[in-house]
Amino acid sequence: MTATLDWINLITRWIHFTAGIAWIGSSFYFIWLDRHLTPPATPAAGVDGEVWMVHSGGFYQVAKRRIGPGEMPAVLHWFKWEAALTWASGVVLLAVVYYLTGGAYLVDPAVSALTAGQATLLSVGLLFVGWFVYDALWRSSLARAGWPAVALSLALLGGVVFGLFHALSGRAAYVHVGALLGSLMVANVWAVILPAQQQMIDATKRGEQPDYELGEGAKRRSVHNSYMTLPVLFTMLSSHFPQTYGHPLGWLVLVLLMVGGAAARHAMISRSPRRGWALAPMTACLVTVIAMTTPRTVQPRAESDAATGSASFGAARGVINARCLACHSAFPTDNLFTAAPTGVMFDSPEQIVRMAARIRERAVVQRSMPFANKTGITDAEREVLRSWIESGARLRE
Repeated sequence: MTATLDWINLITRWIHFTAGIAWIGSSFYFIWLDRHLTPPATPAAGVDGEVWMVHSGGFYQVAKRRIGPGEMPAVLHWFKWEAALTWASGVVLLAVVYYLTGGAYLVDPAVSALTAGQATLLSVGLLFVGWFVYDALWRSSLARAGWPAVALSLALLGGVVFGLFHALSGRAAYVHVGALLGSLMVANVWAVILPAQQQMIDATKRGEQPDYELGEGAKRRSVHNSYMTLPVLFTMLSSHFPQTYGHPLGWLVLVLLMVGGAAARHAMISRSPRRGWALAPMTACLVTVIAMTTPRTVQPRAESDAATGSASFGAARGVINARCLACHSAFPTDNLFTAAPTGVMFDSPEQIVRMAARIRERAVVQRSMPFANKTGITDAEREVLRSWIESGARLRE
């Protein structure tokens, strides 16, 4: 069963990645296109602007226009299935990685007492409740005021990040924040943007003037999606970087990175000529996160100190054998990992010494290993590892 899930994981992740590139790429392209439109060289009724481009040896002239009654072209290209496929494959990945593995990636006993079933209900329910709250907010009169709705949205998102970080494992919290934002994005496409466009098309086909206010509302949700894009992409990558989700203030790390990502988006594609100001908060967020997550440098203790108070290699290896070897071995005994994660093995003393700095970073500083503390390492055992490594990580007993 594990091997089957591994292949489903790989194939689905490949699909998810590919569909995401197509969706996000087309979204960014159209926003870029809007920003670079210029008045047409030859004025024409209904043409708002045009842009000339060159690619792969070809020249392209793209015009943005307003269609009138009965002007619907015979062939109209839609960009919608990329969003649907990205979301559907993402849901499959959530199930394969987090819901069908007995909660191994989903819950952390050191974080909360939630069972795998309860955590699954929480995470799935969040996707649906999150959409209805967000959609209700941006259909309300508060949305017309602008910034109050933005401020409330950000406050609610911050609350979700904080709550998930204290309910699920750090890794699962990050991914589920991304899943929530991704769900909002795809729901914006299918529940707001596409219906508005369809109503405009239907009006044109009936010989009526389409309501371009519908288009403005759809555009607003598209802009929301563009601000969510970079934070979502980060959460997709975050599982490879435990210095973020494994930090004691991992929720704050995620908030800062999301703010930085949204600021980077503003600098990239905003129409404002003064959009460069967004680089300042982006840089500040990034520098703060790097400072927060960089482990402090600890100088090895002197030999005399090591002789009087440091743990021996034998004591450290005992902890590693009991708490780490189930996964990090040439022959893992863990029920989830059939191969040593990232190829790291602790079968021999030489392998342990070679990875001492990594052991300190992951098991002592970040405390993100053992994974979700499946093997129940204690604070005293982490202290044994710290003492042995900081005294020089010697092989002698």
